[in-house]
Amino acid sequence: MTPDVARGGGPPAPAAPVKHGDFTGLAQNYARYRPGYSASVLTALLSLVGKPVDTIDAVDVGAGTGIWSALLAARGVRTVVAVEPNDDMREAGAQATAAGNTLASKIVWRRGSGENTGLTVHSADLLTAASSFHWMDFEQTMTEFVGVLRPGGRFAALWNPRVVEANPVLAEIEEQLRVLCPTLNRVSSGRSGITAHLTDRLCAHPAFDDVVYIEGRHSAFQTVDQYLGAWRSVNDIQVQLGPRAFSEFLAYVEQRLAGMPGVETTYLTRAWTARRR
Repeated sequence: MTPDVARGGGPPAPAAPVKHGDFTGLAQNYARYRPGYSASVLTALLSLVGKPVDTIDAVDVGAGTGIWSALLAARGVRTVVAVEPNDDMREAGAQATAAGNTLASKIVWRRGSGENTGLTVHSADLLTAASSFHWMDFEQTMTEFVGVLRPGGRFAALWNPRVVEANPVLAEIEEQLRVLCPTLNRVSSGRSGITAHLTDRLCAHPAFDDVVYIEGRHSAFQTVDQYLGAWRSVNDIQVQLGPRAFSEFLAYVEQRLAGMPGVETTYLTRAWTARRR
């Protein structure tokens, strides 16, 4: 579990290192503090499926704690299966969605990965990977998804990075990461890495066509505790900084935001979707 920073007390002793791609110990912060996605992007994705929403069978792979899964359920799709390999994340997600609205409580949780979902062939009209596709092997995962999707069904990979340049305070905080780790390389930011060539890779895949890119922005106010909680749920930064530097970073954030009620954060939902032939 990542360390808590006591208000006004400076950073505590660092916790054990977080393993790359392993969200064990991060699930509670992930479920409580991670942001949602643009409602307009969700509307666009559902419309591209080409079926009445209440007849869509949706699968969310790498579902984490079910943030995107719950949004799908709340829109009234017929079924939602949430597939997550990490036990800690899956259990936290099942608890969070069961405690939510009636539609979200109907989400079915399964253990599986992008490379091996364990799902029935041709069982999904919409298969998504929300803030998770970068952890999957592209070729193996796309082969698996071709099998799970019905002909004419759609795959979508999406992320919701912060637009830090929209708030000078957040830009300062982001810069502190570079001070602590000049070689920092964001794995899951949604604005780098796999997303740079995702359109081309989907267009080149023989099993998919009609590749579409969608983006939308939304803003959310976060208290200082909520903002710190969101950082504590991030895996790749904790791995690259290490426990001590990450603890220093949290202490810097708390000091920088001292006396403020919170921060207004702008999120950019970026989605790539393709139709199974």
